[in-house]
Amino acid sequence: MQPIPDRRKVSPYLVFFLVHSIQVGGGVLGFQRIISMNAGYDGWISVILAGLFTHVIMVIMYLILVNSEGDLVSAHTIAFGKWIGKIFSFVFVLYFSLLTITILRTYIEVLQVWMYPRLSTFMFALFFLLLVYYIVKGGVRTIAGTAFFGTVLPSYLLLTFAFTFEYADFGNILPVFDHSVKDILLSTKNMSLTYLGYESILILYPFIKDAKKSQKYAHWGLFATTTIYTIIAIISFAFFSMKQLEKTVWATLSMWKIVEMPFVERFEYIGIANWCLVILPNACITVWCASRILKRITPMQHRHTLVIISILCLSVLSLFTDRKLVNTLNDYSGQIGFYITYVYVPILLLLVMFMKKVRNKT
Repeated sequence: MQPIPDRRKVSPYLVFFLVHSIQVGGGVLGFQRIISMNAGYDGWISVILAGLFTHVIMVIMYLILVNSEGDLVSAHTIAFGKWIGKIFSFVFVLYFSLLTITILRTYIEVLQVWMYPRLSTFMFALFFLLLVYYIVKGGVRTIAGTAFFGTVLPSYLLLTFAFTFEYADFGNILPVFDHSVKDILLSTKNMSLTYLGYESILILYPFIKDAKKSQKYAHWGLFATTTIYTIIAIISFAFFSMKQLEKTVWATLSMWKIVEMPFVERFEYIGIANWCLVILPNACITVWCASRILKRITPMQHRHTLVIISILCLSVLSLFTDRKLVNTLNDYSGQIGFYITYVYVPILLLLVMFMKKVRNKT
């Protein structure tokens, strides 16, 4: 792997925004129903547990990166050799493309259900991906800037949850541990699917100045995400009854419906429109990761792989035409992401360390 010049690298503290921004996407709008299916009002415990597991996986990923002295493609080359390693790396091209498709199609569905029923999936995705292409072409520094503003600018939306306190009953979450350990763990698995995306650090690592020092910022990003999800989960459980949660697909948007201000009547429209700023860095990071890996395993230049990934995502997006298909897309991408992150990544660390020991002995 060729060394990355410093002018193309980002400061370690920006890893906080890169990690945090990709975890806070469309999942925030409706994760409450998913975690309450098994654990009920104890679902907030699952949010914390799933957050703790992300810290463990982050430690494993940094160990992989330090031992491979490169990125994910370097780790695959060490573990499997040049050609088989490329096959495993190509799987991640498809995975990050799948994340892009899931993120963007889920947001489009929210727009179609809540604001514009006749909105064309293809046309919106076309213009959105053109913007993503423009940002990604600017490099990691531009993407990091997008992640920064995508985190800071919409942060005021957290204050709007204070409007729910008038109707909330925080006694709903009592008694704590009212469900079995099995139910809480099942809910933890469901919540872990919402946290996906931070595995992008496996590709971003070479583009970070003093990359080893960035690990603490990555963990702070994970902590910020866990804190936000936990707060929203507790507020949601205090606001909704369990029967309401079972029927509410986008609980966060439903809570925004009660926000009343002198200058705005339907605040959920503002929230959905502002959420585009949250979705944008998500798509930029995943598209960049997919195109970067494809560039690493083929002789093509990055601008060409970027076009290929963008066209692939645009083509597949249009195939998901109704709620059932979008729900299936979310389920499959979540399950695939779960096994890649929580099963494959630890195995990859063992393989990298084992192969390094074997080569050192020879």
